[in-house]
Formats: sequence, structure tokens, C-alpha cells
Amino acid sequence: MSRRIQVMGQSGSGKSTLGLRLAEVLGVPHVELDALFWLPNWVERDGDEFRAMVAAATAGDAWVVSGNYSGRVRDLTWPRASMVVWLDLPLYVTLPRLIARSWRRWRQREVLWGTNVERFWPQLAVWDANSLVGYSLRARPRFRALMLGALADPEWAQARWIRLTSQREVDRFLASFMAEHAERSA
Repeated sequence: MSRRIQVMGQSGSGKSTLGLRLAEVLGVPHVELDALFWLPNWVERDGDEFRAMVAAATAGDAWVVSGNYSGRVRDLTWPRASMVVWLDLPLYVTLPRLIARSWRRWRQREVLWGTNVERFWPQLAVWDANSLVGYSLRARPRFRALMLGALADPEWAQARWIRLTSQREVDRFLASFMAEHAERSA
């Protein structure tokens, strides 16, 4: 049974939402990497401190991690993961979600990770260095290449890799996961 799960994907793919649901089903801690990484005023946490926090959060026998940060903490989470779920949804799904989420958070002044508040307009300006839309477009090819390589790499064979390419597949996976764990707990 998978009790150490990492959920990865592009911004707007639903990593945090799925990760939280999986953690609830398993009754294990949910670790949101963004919450560990971002300090107030969108300041990045020191790399060594971030790694130490991730190592502490995933030291137990059961957890669900939501987030990527593969260049920073992959060596801490992937070797211990029993399952890696890759939300590889198309841009026509993730970009509208990202924009709608940014709009909702900005309008509601939703506080994210400490004292941070969404800044909507820079998120849309693809050319802006702080644009999530721009980042998503620029990072997608590298991230997909990393994940496709990992799927074929025997170094990560200890984990069950699941690639979900549509919201329908995500919904089916979650329903199946919930049913499987309901049977085990009955």
C-alpha cells in the first residue's frame, strides 16, 4: 500500500488539491512544498533550511507531498516515495485554471503561505519575471522532459509512477484510490 506519495505537475494542474485528498484518505500528513518554501513578502527560504524542513516533514513512514521543486529536494523525496503521481494535464486545462485561481485569490485577498497575497496582474504578463503564466509556459518543456526521463529511469523504480493526462483520469484515479483504501479500512 502506498503511504509515501509525491504529487507533481505544472502550476494549475491540481497538485495541492489532489495531494490533500490523498492525505485525507490515508490519514497521513500533507506536506505542501510551497508552504515550506515561501517566506512573507514572497521571499524564498534559504536552500539548506528548505531542505531541512522537507527532510523533517518526510521523515515519517507516511506522507503525501504536493509540489515539484525537483532540482532542490528530489533527492529527499523521490527515493522514499512509494508512489509518484504526475499530473500531466494539457496547457488548455492548466492555464485557465491558473488564471482563474489567481483571480479568485487576488479578489478575495486570500493569504497564502504566511502573509503572502496573490498579485493578479503580474501573473498574466507573460514577459514579467514574476508571472506564473510565463513561468508555466517556459518551464513546461523542461519539466516534462525531467518527468519522462524519470519514468524510464531504473533509479526511481522503487516507486509506482502514475501519469494522469486529463481531469477524467485524475477523477478516476482518485475514485479508485478512495475505493481501494475504503476496502482496506473496512
